[in-house]
Amino acid sequence: MNKITSIIATVAAFAATGCTSYEIDMPANPAAPVIGDEVSTNVIYQANPRFFGDNDCLKGLTAQLTRISDMDCDILWVMPVYETGELNGIGSPYCIRNFTALNSRYGTMDDMKNLVNTAHSKGMKVILDWVANHTAWDCPWITQHPDWYVKDAEGNIVSPTGWSDVAQLNFDNSEVRTAMKDAMTYWVNQLSIDGFRCDYADGVPQDFWSNVITDLRAINPDMIMLAETANPEYYADGFNMIYDWESATTISAAFNGGKPANVVKEAKEALAKVPDGKSILRYVFNHDVAAENNVATMFGSSEGVPAAYVLASMLNGTPMIYSSMDVEGLSGKLSFFDYRTLDFSTALSDVYKSINSAFKASAEVRRGELRDYSNSSVVCFTRAIPGHNLLVAVNATGSTQTVRTPIVLAGAAMTDLIKGTSVTAPVEIELEPYAYVILMN
Repeated sequence: MNKITSIIATVAAFAATGCTSYEIDMPANPAAPVIGDEVSTNVIYQANPRFFGDNDCLKGLTAQLTRISDMDCDILWVMPVYETGELNGIGSPYCIRNFTALNSRYGTMDDMKNLVNTAHSKGMKVILDWVANHTAWDCPWITQHPDWYVKDAEGNIVSPTGWSDVAQLNFDNSEVRTAMKDAMTYWVNQLSIDGFRCDYADGVPQDFWSNVITDLRAINPDMIMLAETANPEYYADGFNMIYDWESATTISAAFNGGKPANVVKEAKEALAKVPDGKSILRYVFNHDVAAENNVATMFGSSEGVPAAYVLASMLNGTPMIYSSMDVEGLSGKLSFFDYRTLDFSTALSDVYKSINSAFKASAEVRRGELRDYSNSSVVCFTRAIPGHNLLVAVNATGSTQTVRTPIVLAGAAMTDLIKGTSVTAPVEIELEPYAYVILMN
């Protein structure tokens, strides 16, 4: 578990340390802090049902909802719950045979309703993973409506590039659009779900998305729509959120010898594409990243994961915790095809709760101007609005490091949002391996 410890210097040390060379090293402080657009206060928890039980996965996930809600998570994204195909299948939950039937190994429709109702009772919203681009090869549509699929020059139904276990739907056919919209509406009507995360959104025409989102919001005006794309054009189709594809890899690089300042730079560039009233999804792990990388070393060590998550959250956007980040001792790649019941950690959950609480408490100040003070080992940045400042420092290494506090904040009375204590901002912050501080006044 991450050691959330930093050694705070005293004001006396500040007086003793102040010198010309220190001041020359620091960037100019903003004369007039700038207040930007509203920022997100939502936190998403991405749940892979296969990590919550070998069978009755939905009951297993429901049993964890109190812990997940207590982490200050607001939105539960449930990965595909639908009946999966077997013909040419490789076990992927994204290979769907029936869009309006549950995977029987997960549980019953009553189990699914109980999951959604329990989440709602805790103030959480529920979004389902939706796969519009393709179906399983044994989906009844294959034989009933072969004209619903993309075909090659010889008339054979084709797969999307790289995914031989599925068959690609043809959205030039209006019947496909109607069937897909009807299937999405089914879950809204049956379960009163709050939205969808739309898999491979780029693989479906944008006008389909704009039309279906309009229809879904006629049922629920607050429908949450997350597109798996980095293309900001999809905001205009009605999506609330798109992906910051680069967040995980850029943060990982900083924890493995890369340049910490790149983390701030990447986030600033990604956020610049987000219109007012919209957001962008930022994360250190999702199902793809955890399946493709060693989860124990992607951020230096397992102790580095909460520190990395601080950067995913506090640099704005909508942060996400993937089920497995709240488990101790995991290593290697985590295939999301496998059924693997995980032992979730209350101690790690408390760590993420403290970070999420800081994320929410700092919402107003996070609207302020972003300034980078990173050095070769520590990601350090501030945000400022008139009269208030936020200082975040994250040690991206496995050894103790220090970072200088911006001059304007050194000696200021601030609140440590992680510890909930009053502190005096030091001239220099000392951070143990993978430690972090979040200070605000």
